[in-house]
Amino acid sequence: MNIIVHEESKQFHLCNDYISYVMYVQPNGELGQLYFGKKIHDREDFSHLVNCCLMAVTPYYDESTFFSLEKNRQEYPSFGTGDFGTPAFKIIDQNGSGVSCFKYVTYSISSVKKKLPGLPATYADEGEALSLEIELKDDVNDMQLFLTYSIFKDYPVITRSARFVNGGAEEAVLDKALSLCLDLPDSDYEWIQFSGAWARERNVITKKLDKGITAVESRRGHSGANENPFVIIKRPNTDETNGEAMGFSLLYSGNFIMQAESDADGKLRILSGIHPDTFSWILKSGESFVTPESVITWSDKGLNGLSQTIHSLYNNHLVRGKWKNSERPILLNNWEATYMDFTEESILKIASKAKEAGAELFVLDDGWFGARDDDSKGLGDWVENPDKLPEGIKGLAEKVEAMGLKFGFWIEPEMVNPDSDLYRTHPDWAFSIPGRNRTLSRHQMVLDYSREEVVNYIHDMLYRILKDSKVSYIKWDMNRSITECFSRELSGREQGMVYHKYILGVYSLYERLMSEFPDILFESCASGGGRFDAGMLYYAPQAWCSDNTDGEDRIFIQYGTSYGYPISSMGAHVSAVPNQQTGRTVPITMRGDVAMFGAFGYELDLNHISEEEFKIVQSQIRFVKEHRKLLQYGTLYRLRSPFEADQAAWMVVSQDKKEAILAVYTMRAVINKLPGYLKLQGLDPDAEYKCNGKKYYGDELMQMGIPMNQECISGYCINNDGSSAAIVFKAE
Repeated sequence: MNIIVHEESKQFHLCNDYISYVMYVQPNGELGQLYFGKKIHDREDFSHLVNCCLMAVTPYYDESTFFSLEKNRQEYPSFGTGDFGTPAFKIIDQNGSGVSCFKYVTYSISSVKKKLPGLPATYADEGEALSLEIELKDDVNDMQLFLTYSIFKDYPVITRSARFVNGGAEEAVLDKALSLCLDLPDSDYEWIQFSGAWARERNVITKKLDKGITAVESRRGHSGANENPFVIIKRPNTDETNGEAMGFSLLYSGNFIMQAESDADGKLRILSGIHPDTFSWILKSGESFVTPESVITWSDKGLNGLSQTIHSLYNNHLVRGKWKNSERPILLNNWEATYMDFTEESILKIASKAKEAGAELFVLDDGWFGARDDDSKGLGDWVENPDKLPEGIKGLAEKVEAMGLKFGFWIEPEMVNPDSDLYRTHPDWAFSIPGRNRTLSRHQMVLDYSREEVVNYIHDMLYRILKDSKVSYIKWDMNRSITECFSRELSGREQGMVYHKYILGVYSLYERLMSEFPDILFESCASGGGRFDAGMLYYAPQAWCSDNTDGEDRIFIQYGTSYGYPISSMGAHVSAVPNQQTGRTVPITMRGDVAMFGAFGYELDLNHISEEEFKIVQSQIRFVKEHRKLLQYGTLYRLRSPFEADQAAWMVVSQDKKEAILAVYTMRAVINKLPGYLKLQGLDPDAEYKCNGKKYYGDELMQMGIPMNQECISGYCINNDGSSAAIVFKAE
């Protein structure tokens, strides 16, 4: 790991054992990009990579050398002085001009990776990363720009963010401030995005990059279920095991854009950051603005290699506190068992059966507070309903703990029902525009978290409950997108700041509660997967993957999620059948075999299943407890995609390669056809693995594969509709 600075050529080379990242100071003083990819030898001068040639109708900064911004790759481009691609930022001066030119001033190198104020970011201990900060300045308006880069010792990863400082005497408007621009020399890539909607999140969609713009984005006020702030570009021949790929993650939970732009010369520009359509930030003299962190991941070992890097990076350098690399408790949530119709007695009956099954945590979902008998009222009134909980959360938690279970409960602190005491007292605390219709979703409005007093009020209500109660888990939900985004606290000119200030308010509440209650496990939720992003993992180490708990649909959802997020982050439960969302009846064996590859739990009343199914539940829980570390933190290999076949498979392998668990799922059987072979990955080729009395060498499992029939996988039948198996291999 090194950051090499060549003073004479004004070039910077960030490198470790895997990658190199090279940039330079261009003739106009701005930064340019020269190389990113597999590690290369250093040299004093890489300027032979700069394009300087005479071309028709090209604007030249320097006609004597034919240096053109348009024909060369930029590091953090502006618009209006020769580069005609999409800019990374835009500053509007007092005179109305949007043209900037940030020229190189100096640099600094640090072995400390600094926190980003008010924002999530990866972190590193001494010796684990190096950071480079490059200072640039616009001499006309005295604005300063600080570009920060970090390279980790053990990962093919570069992180980036930008900080703007208004050093001038006049106010300026930051109209666009992206986190990342990466210019690449060619556009021979395929683009992978993870798109969907509520209950069908993160489908894998691959398309060839062509001339023009390809993008995913959100203007919903949160990252959203429709698109995800994580994308991949890969070479056309790259697959799960071989070839070059790059991943781009934005550690942000609000409005975002991820964009690829291929120009007429074949260059490719990747951009990511806060969506500029809903952003305009006023910078007064002396004030600064910091963009969210963007993470670039590189792999020459295919998509599995890319995902494995991201999983390890997030588990070790994003998730914090007690739950970093900790096994997740097996829980039972009462939502699909009771919805809001429950009493303390009925809840304790469900919890008792969960304890008998072997669960470790009981979670009380929506309906415990205020006048909350349905979703039309009570939201925002975080006071226990005495008719349901006569001794409050404190009393219920004590009774659940007395059973030998930990206790947790559900909140939705960012929302309010108009039919609530909170709204009747403070209607101006909810987003709405005077004189215009208010748009409701799920009968609720969004609280204005850009206002500190609102965040403080909600904090104090929750703190009152948590400080005296034995609470081990919080499910933090968020069930609607933002409309009428208008804060009555801010002036008309400041309304472009509201979306970002809102998510900063959410982050601040998380940070306060995490600091005050460091042992609580927070799980984020947004109608399931509507805010499943890396930014949230900094605060909540796991997220409810989707409201869709259908055993077959979850194969697709969790498979797609695994490209950019670790298994330990995926909340995955077994629910009742027929499934609430799809009406489909999937065997409890498959439902369990899917959910165990995540933060495992149940979402049903175990008192209402058959004795045979209850024994299966007990067996599933025993299996997860025995193999939990491997299931949640093993190295994941995707083997067969459900998006390409009617059968899916993945496996996890221990770090020492002595144990592996293979999972196979058949959604639709194919009649009168040989089942074929499944090649495993990640094993020790020379080790002999035992599976239910049979032995296989690692090399034969990986090179020859397993015939997918009943006899050759030790008695597991996986060729019928709805069949599945979780198969353990242990080295002798």
